[in-house]
Amino acid sequence: MKVSRTSRLNGEYQKEISEILRRVKDRTPDLKGLISVTEVDVAPDLKTAYVYVSIYGAGETDTQRSFAALQENAGFIRHELSQVMRMRTVPALTFRMDGSMSYGAKMDELFKKIHVENTTDEEK
Repeated sequence: MKVSRTSRLNGEYQKEISEILRRVKDRTPDLKGLISVTEVDVAPDLKTAYVYVSIYGAGETDTQRSFAALQENAGFIRHELSQVMRMRTVPALTFRMDGSMSYGAKMDELFKKIHVENTTDEEK
């Protein structure tokens, strides 16, 4: 199976951005909670990249503050990425929230609820 260049770059960018976020989180007090880079989607022309992140914070306000801090520091993260990746151009980063983890947790809760209802109905 042949792997395209952009798919390899997606994986490398995901790994490197995760490492950069770990370092930036120590210096930025607004970044709270667990920040996970779930996916990176680099455009074929390598000019732009969407970075999908999941943020597990203490609450919704902490999550929104952390996401806003990520968006504000996108230029700095791009600069740090250019120091690590030896490429002619480093794409402009656009951060997006990835709701798949919260959606999955919600579905798990619904399945547990259905399972509990079914076991109580069978006992009757």
